[in-house]
Amino acid sequence: MEDEIFEQRTDLTKLNTAVEQIKATLAKIIVGQHDSIDLLIAGILANGHILIEGVPGVAKTLTAKLIAKSIDAKYSRIQFTPDLMPSDILGTSVFNPKTTDFEFKQGPIFGNIILIDEINRAPAKTQSALFEVMEERQITIDGHTYNMQEPFTVLATQNPVEHEGTYRLPEAQLDRFLFKIEIKYPSLDEEIAIITQQHGQKTTDQLKHIEPVLTAPDVISLRDVVMGLHVEHKLIAYVAKIIHESRNNKSLYLGGSPRASLAIINAAKAIAAIKGRDFVTPDDIIYVSAPVLRHRIMLTPDKEMEGVTPDDVIGQIIQKIEVPR
Repeated sequence: MEDEIFEQRTDLTKLNTAVEQIKATLAKIIVGQHDSIDLLIAGILANGHILIEGVPGVAKTLTAKLIAKSIDAKYSRIQFTPDLMPSDILGTSVFNPKTTDFEFKQGPIFGNIILIDEINRAPAKTQSALFEVMEERQITIDGHTYNMQEPFTVLATQNPVEHEGTYRLPEAQLDRFLFKIEIKYPSLDEEIAIITQQHGQKTTDQLKHIEPVLTAPDVISLRDVVMGLHVEHKLIAYVAKIIHESRNNKSLYLGGSPRASLAIINAAKAIAAIKGRDFVTPDDIIYVSAPVLRHRIMLTPDKEMEGVTPDDVIGQIIQKIEVPR
């Protein structure tokens, strides 16, 4: 009888095998960053866009490229610069003298995995070009709507310390990212391992021998599996309480939106699946709360002056609310 109670309702064998293969592939090149890699994989499985933040040289772009390379799908990279125009991303209409008509030439946003490097280097006009495509997976140009091919995921990087030539991302755009992953400096042991690994390599092309683990249809089917995972009603109420508290917290000027509530649920499902479970636990919700909320909330000016961080406030909110058992 007990075997029936604890029997998996969803077969996660294929998903778990793929996740282990992706992790093993990344471990050949990336040292440490286990939580960041888990969140990157979870973000893709939860059909979300991901913002990766870290100082120069901590392998933000390399990690994103490795994740993209592990999926056999169309990959595009866009380097954001201050002079980049919306048409440089979305595409533009070009006159064809043979047909004496205008034809739409697709921009680099037409892909499955889109890496936007240094996303905060482009001005507001260019950032606004991403609003529609990130939320609705489509673009509208000259009255015509063009749908993105699924899967469609944006992986964006930004540098938190260099502000010259950068523009702050609008809150409406930040809210469209499922996660904001912060990549820290490696520990001393990890740094030694990085130097040793790089010193022992026989080639400068680190991506040359990386083989895809999943196809685009695989990603779509695994996303359906993740979306079907079980979440108890008391956990849904727990997430709602966390978000509600963020809107009424004295340390915050801006709290989480309903999109944040949905993001926590979907991200928690993906983390549960990665851990081999077909149901969500409170620990899954707590684990994803900071990366889901840290870019969606705004501290009050006095708390910023005191050196309080968004993660500090998120931790206080989670401690305040009783965990369902």
